[in-house]
Amino acid sequence: MSKRIIFFIILLIGVVVVFLNLDKIKSFLREDTRTVNTRETKILLREEPRLSELLDLLKENGVISDNKLAREVIEENNIDTSDFAAGKYVILSGTQMVDLFRGFTKGENGHGISEVKVNVDFNRCRDIYDIGSNISKCIIADSASIVNHIYDQATLDKYHFTKEQIPALFLPKRYQMYFDTDAEAFVEAMANEFKLFWNDDRKKKLVQQGLSSPSQAVTLASIVYSEQAHLKDEWPIIAKLYLNRLDKGMKLQSDPTFKFCWGHQLDDVQRLTNVHRDIDCNYNTYKIQGLPPGPICITPEEVVDAVLNPANVDYIYMCAKPNYSGEHNFTASGSQHARNARLYQNWLSKELRK
Repeated sequence: MSKRIIFFIILLIGVVVVFLNLDKIKSFLREDTRTVNTRETKILLREEPRLSELLDLLKENGVISDNKLAREVIEENNIDTSDFAAGKYVILSGTQMVDLFRGFTKGENGHGISEVKVNVDFNRCRDIYDIGSNISKCIIADSASIVNHIYDQATLDKYHFTKEQIPALFLPKRYQMYFDTDAEAFVEAMANEFKLFWNDDRKKKLVQQGLSSPSQAVTLASIVYSEQAHLKDEWPIIAKLYLNRLDKGMKLQSDPTFKFCWGHQLDDVQRLTNVHRDIDCNYNTYKIQGLPPGPICITPEEVVDAVLNPANVDYIYMCAKPNYSGEHNFTASGSQHARNARLYQNWLSKELRK
């Protein structure tokens, strides 16, 4: 074979190789395809974006500088721009564009491949409306959709709660969820946490305390927490005090329960009177026997555990100490309780006159 033929064969092979790798050669020769942000950049997508919207947002946030270059990278790498996911994304400085845009596409779980989770908190909530307000600041679901879904009869039936009992489903602490979590997914996640919490050991202790359901335990815990939100050492004592009352067939007579009946009208009232207590309401334990129909606040799991593991005491009375400590005097004696109450009322009268 002549040298000329060999030369042409080699030349032809070279042309084919160049043709097959044209895109890679173009990528090598053209400008840098990394993002231009010099620091970590957070992007929130409330809806699944169109490509043009995503490019504009990335350019606006200093992640890319050239929409045309970004489109070329997307096209060359066959990235499906109809499959971008909403959510929160954290983009590191100098991320390759191909990795950037692939990260926005949906994975097997329906979320973006590079989507990150956000912290979800709903501490110190009084009711379902407070939960809706708090959660809507963390995830994409708005407050109304959360409240409406929780109170929907289909949701109540699915998780076997009444409207009054459903607050027991929610154990307040820090969770991590995807930003694009909707109301249904949020409630389902809380139901899973509820099932994990109510293991066989806790169910056994529930029966030992004479309670018939988790919602009853949470209801009692909500009363304990409303009586004492700060001093954890008192939780098992107060829990046992109310369990003792239930055992004796006494009314619970807990001030936070009748305050719950008034909504927020008594929030700033320091001295509660018989006028306040004389309200007809199925949460008012001065009038009803036993536990109210559901929790009076959203209660931390530690307080529920205090109900399941109460102190070994015989107390049936409690009264705030005449100081600003937040502590209580406990007793099993009615006469001693009367003395404790007089001391506190006299102290409070003096303080209010200052």
